[in-house]
Amino acid sequence: MAVTIKDIAEIAQVSHTTVSRALRNHPAIAKETAARIQKIADELGYVPNTVARGLKTRSSRVLGVIVRRIDDPFFGEVVDGIEEALQAEGYSLFLAASHRDPEREKGIIRAMSEHRVDGVIICSTQIGVEQVAQLQKFGVPAVLVNNQARETLTSSVFHDDEHGSYEMTRYLIGLGHTRIGYLGNANAGKTNEDRLRGYQRALAEAGLPVEEAFIKAGPNGLAEGGALAMQDCLQLAQRPSALLCYNDMMAIGAIQTLQTAGFRVPEDCSIAGFDNISLSAYVTPPLTTFHQPKKEIGREAAQMMLRRLQAQEKNAAPEIKLLRGKLIARASTARVSNSN
Repeated sequence: MAVTIKDIAEIAQVSHTTVSRALRNHPAIAKETAARIQKIADELGYVPNTVARGLKTRSSRVLGVIVRRIDDPFFGEVVDGIEEALQAEGYSLFLAASHRDPEREKGIIRAMSEHRVDGVIICSTQIGVEQVAQLQKFGVPAVLVNNQARETLTSSVFHDDEHGSYEMTRYLIGLGHTRIGYLGNANAGKTNEDRLRGYQRALAEAGLPVEEAFIKAGPNGLAEGGALAMQDCLQLAQRPSALLCYNDMMAIGAIQTLQTAGFRVPEDCSIAGFDNISLSAYVTPPLTTFHQPKKEIGREAAQMMLRRLQAQEKNAAPEIKLLRGKLIARASTARVSNSN
């Protein structure tokens, strides 16, 4: 039989209310008393009944998190940041992957609503008017991370992708490159557009032409997508001497394709990524990339959600946060050689 607060109260010889407050670290309970009650609870194997607590407080202390893919290392770090911020507040996570399937996404939102999550944090998917209306219908607040849609529909955290690609392109120009290509992700919506725009702006400011032939798009943001886009580049009569890739995974695919074709990185072609996933420092050669503050993005999204849940005004204006990262120079890029 499960241990109850009543059992703990009888052993500790205190009231039910005192036990309940002690287990929640309520400031009204002396630290010594709280420690003694917690020790008894641990010895008895007490587990809080969150369902019963939720019925009383109308709060499940569970937040839904929807990511595009569970195995994407970028989202892993974002979720780490979310979890770090929420754990101290006693929240658990209900994690699901959308795989860019709108119908699957609707089903996930419905399932999370049926499980009475207090709110949903949605990462890097194209949430539009319909999905936000669905959440509002269920009475579930949402915070979006790097939303791919063009509208700002609810509280959101973004990375300044245009600034990042602008800085990365300027860095490649500073290495003497004048033929710089961009390997984009045809499936990434607003984020790809922002990174492409930053690349184009840096070239224009340097007085360099934007060569449409140097702009390629892979079918996805995976290594496979980078490999396919790189294969298109290899068909050009005159190839870029440097390439900015949509993300690190695409850059890794591009490097592998170049090396398989007998080219050297960076001697024959400099390659730069974006995101600074943990793997980027361990490929050969180590990847120059633009670091997104992924854990900070996750923490900010979680704190934004907590502010929404605590707000008295449920229809408050959306809160928008824009974060910037930094360039990480490694061995996959080098000053342009005369042979290029």
